[in-house]
Parts: sequence; C-alpha cells; structure tokens
Amino acid sequence: MKGILRVLPVLLLFAGCSAETKSGYEITGSIAGPLEEGTQVFLRKSDENMRAIPGDTALISNGTFSFSGDAAIPELRYIFIEGVNAGIPVFVENGSINITAHRDSLGRAGVEGTPQNAYYSDFVEGTRQLMDRRNAINSEMQVAMQSRDTANMNALRDEFFELQGSALDYEITFIAEHPDALISAMVLSRMLQSQSLPNAEIASLFKGLDESIQVSPLGANINSQISSQERTSVGAQAPDFSAPTPSGEVLALNDILGKVTLVDFWAAWCRPCRAENPNIVKVYEKYKDKGLSILGVSLDRNAADWINAIEQDGLTWHHVSNVRYFDEIAELYNVRAIPASFILDENGVIVAKNLRGESLEAKIAELLP
Repeated sequence: MKGILRVLPVLLLFAGCSAETKSGYEITGSIAGPLEEGTQVFLRKSDENMRAIPGDTALISNGTFSFSGDAAIPELRYIFIEGVNAGIPVFVENGSINITAHRDSLGRAGVEGTPQNAYYSDFVEGTRQLMDRRNAINSEMQVAMQSRDTANMNALRDEFFELQGSALDYEITFIAEHPDALISAMVLSRMLQSQSLPNAEIASLFKGLDESIQVSPLGANINSQISSQERTSVGAQAPDFSAPTPSGEVLALNDILGKVTLVDFWAAWCRPCRAENPNIVKVYEKYKDKGLSILGVSLDRNAADWINAIEQDGLTWHHVSNVRYFDEIAELYNVRAIPASFILDENGVIVAKNLRGESLEAKIAELLP
C-alpha cells in the first residue's frame, strides 16, 4: 500500500505526448461548501523539488471557476483554493475538463472530460478499496497493540503484506492494460524509485507502453533510470570513477581493486550509515589480509564533518568524496539513498548489492574463504 499512497508526489514529473486536436483547453469547476465570492483559485504545477510554480489564477463566482488556454502537451497540474490546505490533481490537455468537488474533500474531486483524466480517475478508483482496507488495518492494529492481542496483531500483519502484494499486482495490470496512459508511466517511474519490481520486469513494462509515452519527457527519464540500474546490476562491470581523498589526492576505484572490493556510499550525517560502520570495521579487520579492499564514497557536504567521522568511527580503508551531497558518482551508481553498497570481484564485476550486518560478513566469507 505504501506505493499506492505515494503515487501523487511522483506525479510532479511532467509527461508529453500528442495532444488532442482541439483548440485549447477549458477547465470548468464546481465547488460545494462554504466559499466566499471572489475566493482565488490557482492552477499550478510543481518543480522536481515539489515547490509550487506560479500559474493561472481564477476567482470563485457562485461556487464555480474556470481556466482556459492551450496545452502543447498533456501536463499534470494542481488546482488549489485560497485558504484550503489541499489540491486537486488534473491533467491539463486540450479539450473540455469538468471538475466537481467539495471544499472539505478536494482529494475526492471528480475530474472528467479528457482521456488522461479518465485514465487517472480509473486508476484512483481501482486503488480506493485497497486504500480503505489499509486504513482499516492500521486502525485495527492500533487497537490490537493497545490490548496486547498478539494473535490479532500477527493476523493483521499477514493481511497487510498480502494487501501490499495485491496493490502491486493491480498496478502491474493497470500499466499493461493502459499503455497510452500517462499515469501508467508515472506509476512505473515510482516503481523504479522504490525498486518494488526487478529492473528486468520494469523494463518489460516500459517497452509495452505506447511509443508516444516512451518518447515523452517522462518516458525518457524512465528509460534513463532503467539504463542506469542496468549499469549497476549484479553481473555488470562496475563503472570506474575517481574523486579526491581526504588529503586531496585523486583516487580511482580501479586503482584499489582487491580480490574483493566493497564500494560503500555513506555520509557523516547518515545515522544508519554510522550505525553500520562498526560492522564494516569488524569485517574489514577480519578479511583485509585475505584480499578485502574497501572504498568509502562520502556524500557529505562538509569536508570537516567527513574527515572527523572517518576518525571517530575508525574507518582505516580508502576514502573519496567530491563533498557535493548526491553527486555524479551517486548518479553513476543510481544511489538515491544511503547507506548503499556494492561488492565487486577481482575483475570489478558486481556480485552483490546493499548487504549489511550478518549478510555482509557472510558474503565476504563466501568470496574470501
């Protein structure tokens, strides 16, 4: 369910395909509930950092509003009402778009009139029952926890995991059955971010989308992400890179390859990374004489914080950093969250990813018996 509930934030990615051959768009809206005459209504889009970009403004008159213009390509925007802390997602595409909503429940607004809005409405309606059941499980779990009803807690947990599987199955089916829907591409993009499916399955779903969706800006972004993940998948040759060491020298990955090499993406500010460091220290001390090499790649913004953390945690292996947060090295390895790690064999081929704790030591022990 987590995936379904987080679809909307991902929708800020704009998509392009051939628009309907109508002379522009007209959005008409009807809002029930208490609203003063002249209340402002905003039609906005968001940038990649979820910041609203100023757009058109209309005024409420007798509970209605309207916008008009021309959409070169279909584009997701949001309608906000002055004084209301919610928005209505709408695909702006040429044609007549009709919106009906209540001031106090904008999230359940009806949006009709054009193909992409119809697809989105179908998708949301298909997930509504799943979301309602997820909310019910959460409420029931709170009651079970308060009463310490272990049996019911276990049953609810099992049901929740089953529901997650049903949600993923629904999304896969929807994408396959709606290849010309922008929402299909947007859900696929979110799957890539969450890695809820193997890369090969995501690539297959992408190839099933209509060509107009594949060549859109969003489609190009998805294709780039798929290629990036393939570049760092198990069995691929690890991309070489170089960056400054704490002393200012430039060090390349290929310069420090051992029989086994761990490329560890971390940062001084990352609490999970710092919590895992003692385990990596233990593994390194145990296997360094057998051929284990480690290259720490810091995503810090501050060099002093990075160097101090190396000393504080006793990290006696190789380190590099551009001190630029999620930089081009992180992008090269498709690292979007840390800790993240890659285990390479003596030829620099990736043999495992993102192992920690006992799993990390077990894999190193397997490779360096």
